[in-house]
Amino acid sequence: MKITKKTTFGELLEKKPELAKKLAERGLFCGGCPMAMIETIEQGCCMHGIDVGELLDELNGVGEK
Repeated sequence: MKITKKTTFGELLEKKPELAKKLAERGLFCGGCPMAMIETIEQGCCMHGIDVGELLDELNGVGEK
């Protein structure tokens, strides 16, 4: 699964639940948030002052060689 800025947190956590730890390390505790089902990664990063490009690089790089 390629994670993009338009991927919702709900989609991400459903397909790759192991990434919840990476999100939490950045202060994004999305697993318990009711907005996770509709909020995109881009929106969440904007609201929390996180660089979306950096987060996407980190999320997409997990488990890759």
